[in-house]
Amino acid sequence: MHFGLFDFLRLVGALGFFIYGMKIMSEGIQRAAGSKLRSILKTMTSNRFLGVFTGFLITAIIQSSSAATVMTVSFVNAGLLTLVQSAGIIMGANIGTTITAWLVSLFGFKVKIVTICLPIIAIGFPMIFSKRLKSWGEFLIGFAFVFMGLEELKGAVPNIKDNPEILGFVAKYADLGYLSYLIFILIGTLLTVIIQSSSATMALTITMCYSGWIPFHVAAAMVLGENIGTTITAQFAAIIGNIHAKRTAWLHTLFNVVGILWMLSIMPFVLKLIDSVLVQDYLNKPSAFIESTSIPLALSLFHSTFNIANTLLLIGFTPHLVKLVCKIVPTKDDEDEKYQLEYFSGGILASGELSILESKKELVKFGMLTLRMHSFVKELFTLNTNREVNTMMSRIAKYEEITDRIEVEIVNYLVRVSEDELAEDTALKVRNQLNIVGDLERIGDIFFQMSLMIERKREERIWFTPTQRNKLLELSDLIENALDTMVENLKSNSVDDQAFTNAFNAEQSINKKRDVMRKEHWISIEKRDYDIKNGLVYNDLFSSYEKIGDHIINVSEALSGRI
Repeated sequence: MHFGLFDFLRLVGALGFFIYGMKIMSEGIQRAAGSKLRSILKTMTSNRFLGVFTGFLITAIIQSSSAATVMTVSFVNAGLLTLVQSAGIIMGANIGTTITAWLVSLFGFKVKIVTICLPIIAIGFPMIFSKRLKSWGEFLIGFAFVFMGLEELKGAVPNIKDNPEILGFVAKYADLGYLSYLIFILIGTLLTVIIQSSSATMALTITMCYSGWIPFHVAAAMVLGENIGTTITAQFAAIIGNIHAKRTAWLHTLFNVVGILWMLSIMPFVLKLIDSVLVQDYLNKPSAFIESTSIPLALSLFHSTFNIANTLLLIGFTPHLVKLVCKIVPTKDDEDEKYQLEYFSGGILASGELSILESKKELVKFGMLTLRMHSFVKELFTLNTNREVNTMMSRIAKYEEITDRIEVEIVNYLVRVSEDELAEDTALKVRNQLNIVGDLERIGDIFFQMSLMIERKREERIWFTPTQRNKLLELSDLIENALDTMVENLKSNSVDDQAFTNAFNAEQSINKKRDVMRKEHWISIEKRDYDIKNGLVYNDLFSSYEKIGDHIINVSEALSGRI
């Protein structure tokens, strides 16, 4: 057999054509149904069984288990889901990814769908120039590319009938019993890690087996390996995530590895059962061990059977798997539980439409962080010992550094998201979120500056009168109320008129209190109730509170679309 560089490049190009079609189709359907997908995600927190269905549905829609599992890791990191709830979604995603294999089996090999690919592109091409139908047009073009790529892939793989010497290499490893399974599980894993798409690897496996490169039982082992390889994407996404993200990625890996271990113990029996009962008796097809025409359906049946059976078997053991994962990834210190950001890096199938949910949740965490900083500054007014003050100052300084880092990372993330072509409403949300990030970071800066004022006041032995301290604490309570309202608005899906009115009234209360304090302050200065140094620090503090109030209302304005 002559299989030169050109033939290899043709094979790689065909695979790239297939993957590119998957990318276009996935991004198109995500943009077209972005709001509906977000509604579906709300059901995730109900129970693990509903989570299985949700994971299946999302993966079937976006045609990428990698995107679904990376998204799940992202949600756990952001606090949208618990580790237990994520298990069901991951299990459902494993089942959902089998849809691609069925599409390939039913249409890519059985029906000459490539003959209608150009007409499909002809329908989709004019749609991409329409604002409303552009995403659906991209979906249709991507769908056509998938099967055009598959057709090229079949043509790029040498036919075993014309090149029987191929079996000389495969035969060395195909008849080693369970060792053969292990070898080809490893090959399937490595291929999926390299290609970064279990769907593409599945299509390649079916094609190789259909063309006679590898026998049915070896191809089934590669399918198992692809289930491990697809977990690597989630592991990559969790590298920069917090401990919860890492545990979710490991849960995905553990779930698939445990499934493969029990499947290996009964592999020959399962393959014979699928071939004799489902393929030959039920579907009335020739044996997949003998006839290549039955290979696509047999592998699809094995893929689905394995993932469904693994889910049914392990879903009841989810709490035990979670405990095991917590031992594999133990908590190192308190910092593991705090303010670690995870950025949605789902590779070629990442989508701004779904990624925006992650940034939304990070903004909620950012808002809660500013609320925590407020409590620290408020506490500074009442601390007495130098040790207590120094400890609190260090804590505030640390939180200010965190706010700076979070601002940079969220902004960079939103910029990356905005580089993709987004739906108009999603692009508006990105712009609003960028404004919100700036306001939240500025709130953190002002709290830090206030702490420095209080520290300087203490060092210079400037003492407030009881009235001054009480007035500042009263204004601080109004700030706390405004921050609470802001966080609630950040958590909500939309800020209606009533929610914005609550935020506006909270900000007006701050302004009125500041005006009263300023008027009383000048009267006190004239009466010499306290000296100029005291008055300057006091004026700076209540003015800083008022500036914070301005940034707080800016957040609600951005959320409600008023800016």
